[in-house]
Amino acid sequence: MATLPRISLSGTNYEIGYSHGSSLKAQIGRQIESYFEMFQSSSKLDREGVHRRAREYEATILKQVPHLHQEIVGIAEGAGVGVLDIVALNVRSEIVLGEFQDGCTSISWKVVDDDGKSVQYLAQNWDWVRPVQQNLALVEIKQEGKPTIKMVTEAGIVGKIGYNSASVGVLLNALRAPPTDATKLPVHILLRLCLESETAAEALSKIEEYGAASAQHILLGDLSGAQCLELSPIRNHYIQPDQNNILAHTNHSIGNTAIKEPSEFPGSKDRLARAFRLMETMGPQNLSPQRLRETIFSDGENDKFSICAAENMCRPKWSRIMTLFNIVICLKEGYEPTSEVVLYTDSAEWTNPNNVLQL
Repeated sequence: MATLPRISLSGTNYEIGYSHGSSLKAQIGRQIESYFEMFQSSSKLDREGVHRRAREYEATILKQVPHLHQEIVGIAEGAGVGVLDIVALNVRSEIVLGEFQDGCTSISWKVVDDDGKSVQYLAQNWDWVRPVQQNLALVEIKQEGKPTIKMVTEAGIVGKIGYNSASVGVLLNALRAPPTDATKLPVHILLRLCLESETAAEALSKIEEYGAASAQHILLGDLSGAQCLELSPIRNHYIQPDQNNILAHTNHSIGNTAIKEPSEFPGSKDRLARAFRLMETMGPQNLSPQRLRETIFSDGENDKFSICAAENMCRPKWSRIMTLFNIVICLKEGYEPTSEVVLYTDSAEWTNPNNVLQL
């Protein structure tokens, strides 16, 4: 069974960061090595160039969310690396915007179960390059006066995909479009702020207050429902569920006309249409994480551009995008939120209940 390290963090933000860095020291070292190689290969940025860009965002993080800057400092000191190296991990989406092709498929589905309880599902396949998979971790964060966070994140990154004890959940899809704005907050910092929120409405207000430094998509939900947030430094656009209470998003802008992608993301529109078609075929009855994985997230239609994507060994090392993990978050009225995570190594992983990790 493929597994991930699991760490539980608490205390001040510096203490949370230091424990993060010391617990995942090896993974953070590999992440830095991998990403700096990727930055050089994809964007011709050497270490000095990466640090120069990271420094611009660090100033904004320090000014706008100093508690998370303290956490980044703690991670760096716990891992024994430079602060700008950890900043670079947290702003990697903004540093080389447009160069990466990390494709993901996200869905939201709100249903009523057999007990008459409202259930909000948030689920996605996260696609990226294989070397990153060994540096993922299941992280729990307990902060005084804030909900407890549970997320799947890359080592060294303070916010990513997951949910909190207040039943607020977030998913992430990359969008490739200029411009970037270093006076606004990077997407992984925004994800952390969402996970520190008591409601989705509070999370959205934080996004609107601070602004997004780059074009990205966040699927944000709580027990009241969900919406797709197509974010841009220019303006945001929000997409509401359809008449069947479903949403889906991949890696292109659906309604935000401020997002001008330089080229079409391969297979993104096909994956989006396929996700909607599969949900319509399934229907809302007897939904479960396993059924979502079996029916939607294991889907291999359209070969290398499928919802469940295999690694394309014909492509250069840093553009061999593949599905790395699946997560299904379940927010149920009157119950603690739960989730299931499966690492992808083979198509059979998705449907084998022995491979399920509880976040």
